[in-house]
Amino acid sequence: MSATTATATATTATASASASDVRIPLRGHLRHTGALIRRNLLWIRQDPESMFDALLMPVVFTLLFVYVFGGSIGQALGGGQDGYVQYVIPGMIAMMSMTLSQGVGTGFSQDFNSGVMDRFRSLPIGRGSVLFAKISVELVRMLFATAVLMIVAVLVGFHINHWAGLFAAVGLSAVFASSIMWVFLTLGVILKNAQSVQAMGFLVLFPLQFGSSIFAPTQSMPGWLQAFTDYNPLSTLADAARGLMVGGPVAHDLWITLGWSVGITAIAAPYAIYKFRTKS
Repeated sequence: MSATTATATATTATASASASDVRIPLRGHLRHTGALIRRNLLWIRQDPESMFDALLMPVVFTLLFVYVFGGSIGQALGGGQDGYVQYVIPGMIAMMSMTLSQGVGTGFSQDFNSGVMDRFRSLPIGRGSVLFAKISVELVRMLFATAVLMIVAVLVGFHINHWAGLFAAVGLSAVFASSIMWVFLTLGVILKNAQSVQAMGFLVLFPLQFGSSIFAPTQSMPGWLQAFTDYNPLSTLADAARGLMVGGPVAHDLWITLGWSVGITAIAAPYAIYKFRTKS
């Protein structure tokens, strides 16, 4: 087969795939998404090691920051280690939403390299269903990690002052995490392998997490870094979670976080679906 013929065939296949998406009704998309969610959950059941990061990361980070930095930062906050526990745990809920979101991109890239996605794209299913299923299962992993985090938090002295605020904070983190997952799905499509996705994710995650109010107040930071933290969505997410769970102002940070979530999703989701449809 000539190169021209191969190109024409690929183009025709892509066009047919896009057309099949249009013909699939909403009920069909929901059915496909549900079936793919079940497939991904069964895969986790067969490979329980894939849950180790969601299980161990909250434990390790909570113990590390509470017992290594809790004394010094807690004194600066005026409440000692106990005060720091109340400060850092809501921020770590925000951190979980960002850190675990990276897994959806690396897993997606691995599925491409193993040929699983080629099989999916040959089936008469909605292309968006594949991506929505990936995000849904990753949100389940994030909620599991958050539950582990809260168990460890209570053991180290965290006091849940507002149960409704706790659930609201977790819901807000899930909304923001789902928007970030679209970014990592895009990286999983356009980058060649999972290692590249992981490296790129580290370059994105590291400055966002540590250049925020997750682990320490921003008042002592240099002016240029404070300007960055003011626009950092992880800072607003952490501050909103802190206000909901412990008490304090909420509305400003809540609306900014929701604005970031809607804006990121509006840009990244259509682009991720487009790149998935057209990837050769």
